[in-house]
Amino acid sequence: MYQVDLNCDLGESFGTYKIGRDEEILQYVTSANIACGFHGGDPSVMRKTVRLALANGVAIGAHPGLPDLIGFGRRNMTITSQEAYDMVVYQLGALAAFVKAEGGTMQHVKPHGALYNMAAKDQFLSKAIAQAVYDVNPELILFGLSGSELVAAGEKLGLRTAHEVFADRTYQADGTLTPRTQPGAMVTDHQQAIDQVVQMVKNKTVLSQQGTEVTIKADTVCIHGDGDHALEFACQIRDFLVSSAVVVQAIGNK
Repeated sequence: MYQVDLNCDLGESFGTYKIGRDEEILQYVTSANIACGFHGGDPSVMRKTVRLALANGVAIGAHPGLPDLIGFGRRNMTITSQEAYDMVVYQLGALAAFVKAEGGTMQHVKPHGALYNMAAKDQFLSKAIAQAVYDVNPELILFGLSGSELVAAGEKLGLRTAHEVFADRTYQADGTLTPRTQPGAMVTDHQQAIDQVVQMVKNKTVLSQQGTEVTIKADTVCIHGDGDHALEFACQIRDFLVSSAVVVQAIGNK
């Protein structure tokens, strides 16, 4: 039996700026990665998104990022391991308070954007992030790019981890995501996204931009909530997975 979690980055609006279609997308995903105020989100948005996720029976995770609202957390920053640790602890604490206030529990942690991609390759940064998660709550599940240093760091500490793959991103031959600055980084065709997800879940491989098949593990599939096709992707991918005898449920239910 095939089984997978479907997650989405949500709660990234802030102030008067609206990003994504959270309320609609939450009808189709099983886990929500909620921004914690550094790259997106604000206290009111965090509260509302937590409440919406609970109302839809969607598992909640923290989505900590770099302190870069203007760049949406997608620009690399030079930070120390201690700074990474402090940033993650701070953001987890903020979201955990809202989750507790709304009567819920937090399932997981998934770093955002540049922090996520930096940690995928950097042993010291990934260790700091994993340690922050462990120190806040060792029961939390750490999401990381499939086969990355972040997943390895979490496993070494004894955290439960989830190998994450992407429906709306293309891959390089080394298993990393194609940088957004390069052509073809985003998957915009619905059928291509569906085909890629099915291949990753069932065959445990993904076709790289270089034409090679890369071996991966797919515990959870991400759809970016700010993407132009996020709602359509979430709806169609979930429907296709279910019709293909794949059980779609939150990672914490496995």
